[in-house]
Amino acid sequence: MSMKHRHTVWRSLGALLLALAALYLILAYLVLPRLWQHYEHQPSLASHPMVTRTTQDIPGDPINVGLVGSKPEIVRAFAAAGWHPADAITLRSSIDIGLSVVLDRPDVEAPVSTLLFEGRKQDLAFEKPVGQSADRRHHVRFWLVLASGAEGRPVWLGAASFDVGVGLSRDTGQITHHIAPDVDADRDLVIGDLAKAGMLVSTYQVSGVGPTLNGRNGGGDRYYTDGEVTIGVLSPSAARTREVPAMLPSPTATGLKRKVWSLGLEIRDLLR
Repeated sequence: MSMKHRHTVWRSLGALLLALAALYLILAYLVLPRLWQHYEHQPSLASHPMVTRTTQDIPGDPINVGLVGSKPEIVRAFAAAGWHPADAITLRSSIDIGLSVVLDRPDVEAPVSTLLFEGRKQDLAFEKPVGQSADRRHHVRFWLVLASGAEGRPVWLGAASFDVGVGLSRDTGQITHHIAPDVDADRDLVIGDLAKAGMLVSTYQVSGVGPTLNGRNGGGDRYYTDGEVTIGVLSPSAARTREVPAMLPSPTATGLKRKVWSLGLEIRDLLR
């Protein structure tokens, strides 16, 4: 092969690599993120961030759950589902949760730390203890985001996760709860418990933080999520219903993303 021919081949190969790199960048950072974003059931949520922040302005837990209904309806719905409102953080509540962890005794209304969404601390918080101690519990925080959404009712966004123990924050060294990495599981638990209690008339999903395999929250804990926010529409006045909640459809592209995500998790588990 002549020098001129080899030079031509290398130039063609370089051009091909540049074209492939450009195609990757366009797909990964422009086309697919827009293709997978969907707010058809609640258009006004499109402008909101989908991650909380700590009081030190560190990215916190992702937004992964939402509710449509008034504050009294939410409080009644969680009571019906067997969840407890979390106490505000005070000296007394801090001592109580500390004794709960040390003495392995129940504290069903133990406080949750403050997280900020759009600069505001949570409006509501609920928890579901696991075992005797407050160091293991399911919990969710909610923020009122829309005074009147597509249904003509208030819309709340929340962050649900599972505390697996107490330790030191990997970012600040402060004492904190550490969470389990599968935050989608607690999103599904919140919606599932409300549905079982007959509190929901329908559910649907909107885009959240997007597919994330190795996210980190404000305590430095790893989390993964398919990036969707599941929103439950509460029955009026939180009246119990016997009907199975209607699941409103998502766009076809979202279904494709979900299949790709599931396949990615399976491959990751096989490689462990």
